[in-house]
Amino acid sequence: MSKVVPLTGAFYGLASAVLFGASTPLAKLLLGAVDPWLLAGLLYLGSGLGLYAYRIVAGASGKHRAEASLRRADLLWLAAAILVGGVAGPVLLMIGLSSTSASSASLLLNLEGLATMAIAWGVYRENADRRIVVGALAILAGAVVISWHGGASGIGIGALAIAAACLAWGIDNNLTRKVSNADPVQIAALKGLVAGATNLVLALAMGGDFPSWTIAAAAGVVGLLGYGVSLVLFVLALRHVGAARTGAYFSIAPFVGALLSIALFRDPITLQLGFAALLMGFGIYLHISERHEHTHVHEPLEHDHAHVHDAHHRHEHDETDPSGEPHSHRHRHARLVHTHPHFPDLHHAHEHE
Repeated sequence: MSKVVPLTGAFYGLASAVLFGASTPLAKLLLGAVDPWLLAGLLYLGSGLGLYAYRIVAGASGKHRAEASLRRADLLWLAAAILVGGVAGPVLLMIGLSSTSASSASLLLNLEGLATMAIAWGVYRENADRRIVVGALAILAGAVVISWHGGASGIGIGALAIAAACLAWGIDNNLTRKVSNADPVQIAALKGLVAGATNLVLALAMGGDFPSWTIAAAAGVVGLLGYGVSLVLFVLALRHVGAARTGAYFSIAPFVGALLSIALFRDPITLQLGFAALLMGFGIYLHISERHEHTHVHEPLEHDHAHVHDAHHRHEHDETDPSGEPHSHRHRHARLVHTHPHFPDLHHAHEHE
């Protein structure tokens, strides 16, 4: 039987990883001219302002009406995600980048995927078979290989700071899944504006010097693509394949960053780097080649998100509901029992024996 890959979720997750992975060495280029904490604020603020501008333009043109808006019940989850992933995470990353080579830092970012998966499995009980667990262990082994400096120093302070950033983002990713049915541009714009403004104000209050407008604009562009657009794509991936598998796809980000770092900084291609890359690549392969199919039950559910009328959306419409597809409105799912290949998306969060 052929392998079934969730192509839509995979595309969003991989595209998100490419953008974020490229942003890491580009951010390191800016660190010489900007305080790490201040740079974290500029990166997120650039993403928030850019996405907010897009929402204004897209809303005026009527091209962004299919998505469901955030509800009041979503705001607590989003606020927690912003605090952990939008404020703490970027600062820890910038601190780590200041004392770690760009290629090593990029590969260490695989730990974000592992943190995301561990929380998704341990706390939210997403399904994980032996293949997925072995893949996660391979990625972890690669991250340990690349972070080990040897000698008495062991794991460097920079590596520990990046690992802490990855843990913060793992928590953030699982919290964000709670609101992933809502408009991803709205989610990413709010996160960028709040986290960016918070980090910027705190950095200036601690004595940081605002850089030239050229440097600030460059940081904003890097943030818009590497944090903002990347987060929009990440939220879309969360909808389709859940937090753990999205974290696995996102694990290619360090490879993209390492490749760009070697070109920008002439970082050496070492045996250590190659061995770590092989381990991580093997782990990612195990994740994307997964097949999961069994008879499962959809319990009655009522929610609001962008959708088309597929096998999981057979509800009736009334005169107040939007026409055209995709569209969003509050709808109810009746109980359904069937069998097909699936992943833990918005409609497949069922328990497993």
